[in-house]
Amino acid sequence: MDKYPFLREAGSSFKDRDVTKMSDLIATWDGQDIKGPALIGVPLSKSSISHSGASFAPGTIRQALKHSSAYSAELGEHVVSELLYDLGDIDIHVTDIVKSHHHIFQTMHALLSDHPDWVPLILGGDNSISYSTIKAIAQTKGTTAVIQFDAHHDVRNTEDGGPTNGTPFRRLLDEEIIKGQHLIQLGIREFSNSQAYEAYAKKHSVNIHTMDMIREKGLIPTIKEILPVVQDRTDFIFISVDMDVLDQSHAPGCPAIGPGGLYTDELLEAVKYIAQQPNVAGIEIVEVDPTLDFRDMTSRAAAHVLLHALKGMKLSPFK
Repeated sequence: MDKYPFLREAGSSFKDRDVTKMSDLIATWDGQDIKGPALIGVPLSKSSISHSGASFAPGTIRQALKHSSAYSAELGEHVVSELLYDLGDIDIHVTDIVKSHHHIFQTMHALLSDHPDWVPLILGGDNSISYSTIKAIAQTKGTTAVIQFDAHHDVRNTEDGGPTNGTPFRRLLDEEIIKGQHLIQLGIREFSNSQAYEAYAKKHSVNIHTMDMIREKGLIPTIKEILPVVQDRTDFIFISVDMDVLDQSHAPGCPAIGPGGLYTDELLEAVKYIAQQPNVAGIEIVEVDPTLDFRDMTSRAAAHVLLHALKGMKLSPFK
C-alpha cells in the first residue's frame, strides 16, 4: 500500500515512533513454555449476588493495559523485558456456575502443572473465581498464603445462595485448602460486613486488618510486619485484589462501592512491594464491572495494579 501513504487501517490509533505501548509487548500465547508473568482472563459474573458485568472486565482491563506506556521512570526501562504472553480466556459455562468453577480450576491446574515457572496475572471476573484459582495454586505450588485486598471478608454461607462472589474464602477455609492464619485480609471496611462473618473469620484465625487499623499504622508498615511471619509458614504468596478495596471515588466501577477505602496510590505501592518477594505465585484482579464504571476509571486502576506488580517483580532482588 505504499502507493497510498496516508491510508491506514480503520479504527487504528495514533502511533508515535518514540513510544512503546504495552500493546507492542503483549503477544498471543501459542503453546510456548511460559516462564514468569503471563495474562489469563476469567470472564465469570453469573455467580454475583447483585448485578454484575464483571464478565466484561477482562476485555476492558486488557484495553487499559494495552494503551499504557511500557516505560517505567522508576525502573528507567520497560516494565516487560521481552514479551508478555496472553493465554486468552477460560471458557465459562453459559448457565452452570459449578461447572464454570470446575473449568477454571481444571484449566489453571493443568497450566500450572505443565508450566511450573508461570506466574499468572488473572483478569476476573467476580470474586467467586478465587476459590478455583487459589485451589489450583495451592495444589500445584504447596502451602499458600493469600494477601487479600478487600472491603469484605467474603466468608458468606453457601446455604443461602450457593457458591457466590461472597463465599470464596469460606469455601477455601472449610475445605482446608488454605489455613486461616495464612489468609491476610487488608482493607476490611466499616459497615460492609456482619458480626457473624467477622466471628467466623476470627474463629479461623484469619489475620484481619481493617481500614481503621491501616489508617493508624499505614498500609506498607502493616505489610512489612505480617509478610515475614507468613513467609516462614508457607511456600508461596498469592495476591488477591478485589477492586472494591478502593474508595468509591477511586473505583466507581465495582458492584459494592463505598466510602472509606484505600486510595489508588496506596494499593499500587503495596502490590509493588509484595511483588518483590521471592515466592509470589501470582495475582488476580476481581470485581471490576465496566457497566458501572465512569470513563473506565476502575479498569485503568486495575491495569495499573498489574503494571505495578510487573514492576515489583522486575525490581525483586530474588529474580
